[in-house]
Amino acid sequence: MRVEIWSDIACPWCYVGKARFEKALAAFPHRDEVEVVHRSFELDPGRAKDDIQPVLTMLTKKYGMSEAQAQAGEDNLGAQAAAEGLDYRTRGRDHGSTFDMHRLLHFAKEHGRQDQLLDALYKANFAEERSVFADDGRLVDLAVAAGLDADAARAVLADPDAYADAVRADEREAAQLGARGVPFFVLDRAYGVSGAQPAEVFTQALTQAWGDRSPLTLLDEGGAETCGPDGCAVPQQG
Repeated sequence: MRVEIWSDIACPWCYVGKARFEKALAAFPHRDEVEVVHRSFELDPGRAKDDIQPVLTMLTKKYGMSEAQAQAGEDNLGAQAAAEGLDYRTRGRDHGSTFDMHRLLHFAKEHGRQDQLLDALYKANFAEERSVFADDGRLVDLAVAAGLDADAARAVLADPDAYADAVRADEREAAQLGARGVPFFVLDRAYGVSGAQPAEVFTQALTQAWGDRSPLTLLDEGGAETCGPDGCAVPQQG
């Protein structure tokens, strides 16, 4: 079974939702038969790379809330994160474009390190002091920490077209599937779960999706020769 997760590194509920989903997945009896693929979704598409501002400033401008309301929201998110065992800085974080991070995640996927890089990006953005938006050197450091080659990661960041089409393709697909926000979980292209749901909801979704998988229907049950564990069928001379 395949689970696809659309998310953004700047999305705090994606950070929390990933932890909740993984808690459910760890206890799922068929864990080893579930493939998890992370897909790109930008909360702020088209944002210039050098357009970086404090999170509270972004929240007050984007949602028309007061700074006190924005800070209260951050405090609430910090508590939600802590409940999942995650660190979360409720003061002093910044916000910017995540497009290059998504390009790096597609590069990491090719090398089997996508989940490791995503975890490193989340932790850096939500729990650590050094900004992930201010310079490419920070992203290269995180790529190396995730097990990727520094020069290769640096080359991806230096080429604005590298993996850009893959990011845009993920975002178009999200729109086609009806995703209006993230995190957005799609199980075997049959079930969708929106938001950072409790682990129990993910457990239910995994169980239902697993149980409802369609059995394989054979269109031709005989006649053609096959090979199996005991060898290959040898046509008999007439």
